Amino acid sequence: MNIRYFAWVRERVGVEEETIELPASVATVADLITHLKTLDDNHAAAFEEEDAIRVALDQMHVETDASLGNAREVAFFPPMTGG
Repeated sequence: MNIRYFAWVRERVGVEEETIELPASVATVADLITHLKTLDDNHAAAFEEEDAIRVALDQMHVETDASLGNAREVAFFPPMTGG
């Protein structure tokens, strides 16, 4: 699965995007976040405040209980602010 990171999430992970093979047990966005936290210290730090992170599957905003289904891309980013 292709995973993209934006803003401070990208800074903490250390890469803009990556492609990873997901275990069969990863079925939802929440499962994916749990899995990513186990990859290394950078990923763990990026998802330390997971309530502050928004997610999109194939460029559509979803909640963390959303199924990954056949999504090709997951994007993680902080909440947007107006200005």
